[in-house]
Amino acid sequence: MSRRHRAEKREILPDAKYGDTVLTKFMNNLMLDGKKSVAEGIVYGALERVESKLKRAPVEVFHEALENIKPSVEVKSRRVGGATYQVPVEVPQNRSEALAIRWLIKASRARNEHTMAERLASELLDAVNTRGSAVKKREDTHKMAEANKAFSHYRW
Repeated sequence: MSRRHRAEKREILPDAKYGDTVLTKFMNNLMLDGKKSVAEGIVYGALERVESKLKRAPVEVFHEALENIKPSVEVKSRRVGGATYQVPVEVPQNRSEALAIRWLIKASRARNEHTMAERLASELLDAVNTRGSAVKKREDTHKMAEANKAFSHYRW
């Protein structure tokens, strides 16, 4: 991490099929060992499954699922006089998007379906219906922030 100045944000190109930059970020996070074409195949396969089940635009469903997963508050540790407090803070837009993507991928990988495309499609469908482990993660984060609301005056 540079001490001189903040790192510049890289320009992310929109994906080939739907022209969506958030979908590209999602694919880049899903990708393992630089295998982008495999990640694309998984994401596009999952979106086709979602489209066939819901009869709606798959990118619209993807964005709705992400909105249902995005946290609005989280807790950060703050040391005050030898004690560590969990202080609730609002989550910036780009971080909440990154957290939602990360949680969705982690929840998908933990599922028991046969292929990763099936797992991702099922987790997206669950997220659209506000259930599933990714949405539960957001709810737990919000509960933690609510429980530690008394320490919000330590916010910096």
